[in-house]
Amino acid sequence: MAGEIDTSRVFDRRAFFLGALQVAAGTALIGRMGYLSIAQADKYKVAAEENRVALHLIPPRRGWIVDATGAAIATNRPAYAVELIPSLVGDLESAIARVAAIVPLAPTDRARILEEARDLPPSAALTIANDIGWDAFAALNLELADMPGLQPQRTYVRHYPDGEAFAHLTGYVGRATAEQYKTSREPLYLLPGFRIGKSGIEKGKDAPLRGKAGARRVEVNARGRIVKELDTQPDVPGESVQLTIDRGLQAFTAARVGRESCSVVVIDVTNGDIKCLLSMPAFDPNVFSNRIPSKLWKELQEDEKKPLLNKSLQGLYVPGSTFKPVTALAALAEGALPSQRVVCNGRYRLGSNTWHCHKRSGHGSVDMRSGIAKSCNVYFYTMARQVGPQAVADMARKLGLGYRFDLPMPEQKPGEVPDPAWKKARFGEEWKVADTLNMAIGQGYVLMNPLQLAVMTARIATGLVVEPRMLAGRAPKPFEPLPIPPDYLEVVRQGMDDVVNGPGGTARASALRVQGVRMGGKTGTAQVRRIKGSARGGANVPWKFRDHALFIAFAPVDNPRYAISVVVEHGIGGSKAAAPIAKDVLTYIFDRPAAEKQLAGVLEARERARIAREQALLREQEAARAAAAVATAGPPGSPAVSGATAP
Repeated sequence: MAGEIDTSRVFDRRAFFLGALQVAAGTALIGRMGYLSIAQADKYKVAAEENRVALHLIPPRRGWIVDATGAAIATNRPAYAVELIPSLVGDLESAIARVAAIVPLAPTDRARILEEARDLPPSAALTIANDIGWDAFAALNLELADMPGLQPQRTYVRHYPDGEAFAHLTGYVGRATAEQYKTSREPLYLLPGFRIGKSGIEKGKDAPLRGKAGARRVEVNARGRIVKELDTQPDVPGESVQLTIDRGLQAFTAARVGRESCSVVVIDVTNGDIKCLLSMPAFDPNVFSNRIPSKLWKELQEDEKKPLLNKSLQGLYVPGSTFKPVTALAALAEGALPSQRVVCNGRYRLGSNTWHCHKRSGHGSVDMRSGIAKSCNVYFYTMARQVGPQAVADMARKLGLGYRFDLPMPEQKPGEVPDPAWKKARFGEEWKVADTLNMAIGQGYVLMNPLQLAVMTARIATGLVVEPRMLAGRAPKPFEPLPIPPDYLEVVRQGMDDVVNGPGGTARASALRVQGVRMGGKTGTAQVRRIKGSARGGANVPWKFRDHALFIAFAPVDNPRYAISVVVEHGIGGSKAAAPIAKDVLTYIFDRPAAEKQLAGVLEARERARIAREQALLREQEAARAAAAVATAGPPGSPAVSGATAP
């Protein structure tokens, strides 16, 4: 009996303990449910809403870039793209293969997509292809029912109507890099259709061009597919950016230059407006707006004419004789008289070395005006040695050389205006008289870009501190007078007038044929390496070793309105290669019909030359094939050579 009582007590204690545990667990569960349903109600309501409702950012349309008259230089055109959300598609490679059945994808594209997917944030979309066309877009929409994560998209693509002619000016757009996203944490950077400026105006004015993103709320199912559109906040397009550029002038200049490796800059000297900023050859920014094919990128990088380089702002050139007006003004500022004469016999002696004039027989007795017109090296050697290098360097800086200008173009190189202190700091060496002689004629350490050459010309033409500008819409500030006496500038302007219009001028063949308009200018030929004798960079040496051709000019001479600089890489001579381009460009400004007629003749001659080259190449190939046939046949009377072994 006692045993039964003990067993009952043990059972009662266990039942009580288990019951207490059940009550405690039930109380905890009820409390937790009450906490979740009451205290955490808002939190889980938001979470449920986020699972049901997705927020999609809408990339803003970029603002247009237009010229001074409002003509479009960069616009947007409607397009179609296809995206995938890797977190929803399951087997990404299979999904890509299904898309590729509609939109052909190269093996390199597939590899690129898989690589990008590895670093993609959760729920982010991945661009498979851009600008796929309506037919592909419609076909992909039919796949939506059974392909999670597929997103055919209506979008916009940046469009550049004139292509290469404005490539370096406008620049191009592209996707933000991973580093840019990490730095800014801008959610727009993750959107496949969003583009940012990569160079040129697109980069310099990216913020106003970008606009503001829109957003749309959509109801989605468990597979992430949109089942209902809830509401949309439209994007705010970017602002239009108006430039001072003349689209017609730039397009004409590009056609005139053709495939030359060349820069042309035109400035309105009255207000500093840049009317033309051309660098050729270039690239098609329409291709760059999507994904640049690796083969094309490699070809552009390896091209000896450097189509990726903005020569007008980043190309640094020895200015050659276009620098001589600087030396002349420095001499006048140091007390030299414009009437002072120097006898040129074609040589200038410095110790045991001889410095030659470009005219080996000499120019005879020249003063400053004729020294500029005839581009006499000996005259400028004498003047520079008389006044010293510091005076020349100081004058160069007054004329705008060696500076970056306030332009919405991030790519500018200031070049070099050397002086004794600069050489000491740069090389740890003292300045030599030979350095002064080199500097006098724009050789040696002197480097400048074509924009600086145009600004220098504008300041000489006006006597004002002309500052270039590219953004229209704001009244330009009045320019301060140059700290150079007007009569000094007039002497140089007269010499530049004689270069084109006077007896013995080096660019007489390029005088304007426009009634009542004269052009003043200065030719220049600059060595790219030291070559002796008849091989001094002429047509008898490889293209990349030929001298550069330069020309600066302003017009009209009696009331300057425009300044221009032309640099033709490896063009051999300024008077032959650069001055004719300046002549035609300025003719377009003052007499458009005459310029277009002249251009038609140039293009026709260019086409004839192309056909002649092709025919010559065909003749060479035919001759080579004939020679190979004769060699295969062997000498007369010998058996023909064949692949079979003779018995």
